[in-house]
Amino acid sequence: MLDALSKFFARETKASAAKRLIALSLGRQPVWTPREFSALAREGYARNAVAHRCVKLIAEAAAAAPLVPLRGGRARDGDAAAALLAAPNPDQSGAELLECHYGYLQVAGNAYLELAEIGGEPRELYALRPDRMKVIPGARGWPDGWEYSVGGRTAHFARDRASGRSPVLHMRLFHPADDHYGMSPLQAAAQAVDVHNAGGAWAKALLDNAARPSGALVFAAREGEGRLTEDQYRRLKEELTEQHAGAANAGRPLVLEGGLDWKPMAMSPAEMDFIAARREAAREIALAFGVPPMLLGLPGDNTYSNYREANQALWRLAVLPLARKTARALTAWLRPWLGRDLEITVDEEAVPALSEERAARWARIGAAGFLSDEEKRALLGVRA
Repeated sequence: MLDALSKFFARETKASAAKRLIALSLGRQPVWTPREFSALAREGYARNAVAHRCVKLIAEAAAAAPLVPLRGGRARDGDAAAALLAAPNPDQSGAELLECHYGYLQVAGNAYLELAEIGGEPRELYALRPDRMKVIPGARGWPDGWEYSVGGRTAHFARDRASGRSPVLHMRLFHPADDHYGMSPLQAAAQAVDVHNAGGAWAKALLDNAARPSGALVFAAREGEGRLTEDQYRRLKEELTEQHAGAANAGRPLVLEGGLDWKPMAMSPAEMDFIAARREAAREIALAFGVPPMLLGLPGDNTYSNYREANQALWRLAVLPLARKTARALTAWLRPWLGRDLEITVDEEAVPALSEERAARWARIGAAGFLSDEEKRALLGVRA
């Protein structure tokens, strides 16, 4: 009887059985963001023009898609969420904050937003660098908090399980082999970035050496003469470096004496193919980010009939899914702070790149005589 009563009055809690195994495997130790971020940021974003353009293209486009807070399906004047998203902090506008957020997602696969509150009321939002953050997993494997370390100091952020309020929003892209951190498109394109950068370095070295492959100076010793002396060899090498190497000395005639003969070395077909290899690497980088190569000016791409069609594909396949995912994450994060009726959506009607699709949809629905005006408004998302 007592056992039955205890089971009846026992409080039910939701928990994942698999997460317990994750917690045991981690041993409740801090899990650091993978250290490849600095290398990816340096070699990919800072030194590779294709990856740099892909990140900026997606981040700037997604930040330009307006996020609209709704209450009961309607936008309200003076809404606290709208004010927070429009002016998140004294140093950034809403678009600038979101551009940082999307950029971190593309480079690191992780992005963090910090909410600063006064008296339980959200006041400001800040984007935090992913390489300075680490997740602190709890006993059940879910993150209990985060640590932000910089300059020898560490700030701790704890999640309040009772109220559901969290001072940090951690967004991550899907990673099949990591429980706490995401995988960025730049990480998937890292090999192609290396190939593209190596090809650029090779071309630069070729230009620095008179824009042609190196050759060989052959000393044809005459009868009774031996090899070049150490002084002759050193002087000859110094003269070649000073007077005939580099782009400024390209085409300068080489005066030979004393039985010296210049034998130029031709490039093999494999060496000549490095240009094609760089183009394929650039296309592979664009593929990882979901950016149509036509938008990057890469030759040889005929997938899209025109630039406008490629731009629409970028928005539909890369930008809008990222903006929608961010809107849903912001909704779940801010609801415990700003009310359960809050819903943040992407105002796709305000995106100029989709104006043609929007006009075609309006014309198609408007011509449907079997629909009532109310049904047409509902399909078009127009609220009376």
